[in-house]
Amino acid sequence: MIEEKKNYPKHQLTIDRRASISMTGVVDVISFDEETIIAETDEGVLVVRGINLHVNKLHLDSGELGVDGEISSLTYDDNAGFGKKPNFFSKLFK
Repeated sequence: MIEEKKNYPKHQLTIDRRASISMTGVVDVISFDEETIIAETDEGVLVVRGINLHVNKLHLDSGELGVDGEISSLTYDDNAGFGKKPNFFSKLFK
């Protein structure tokens, strides 16, 4: 089966007072809970950490993601390759 590549808007991230994030260019949400959200973007895997995180908007067809909560860090991992090769996250979620 040939996977159709969608035309997502380019990745853009906006943080408002460390209390909310809105972003575009989201390809997939790998996992989420109240402390960590892991999202695959067209610029790499983005890990959002904080307290009481809540996904308030998720539209993968248009590549949009919105998050509320107390945001403490954002980290990009260009080499995460979930499902492709073993790495920190794949070992952690085994």
